[in-house]
Amino acid sequence: MDDVSVLWDLEVDPDGNVQHIAENDLSVEEVEEVLLDPDNKVQVSRTTGRPITFGWTSTGRHIAIVWETVIDDPSTIRVRTAYEVSPKRRRS
Repeated sequence: MDDVSVLWDLEVDPDGNVQHIAENDLSVEEVEEVLLDPDNKVQVSRTTGRPITFGWTSTGRHIAIVWETVIDDPSTIRVRTAYEVSPKRRRS
């Protein structure tokens, strides 16, 4: 995705997206690496109906990121969740 900025909550916010992805053993850097890679396509989550992006980190982890566009600024997105995709659930 080009020309997009990612909105992150404060690291100390126990209910924020930074804390949430950390609980899934992911970092902001890993999520942004996959999310901002123009080769990764945006799909629609079958569970939430939100945009979802799948991709590989530089360390070889296959992750999924569910996000939403910030209403007041369509060039900004907010990560809702991100997690490592298990080998059984990988499509390719």
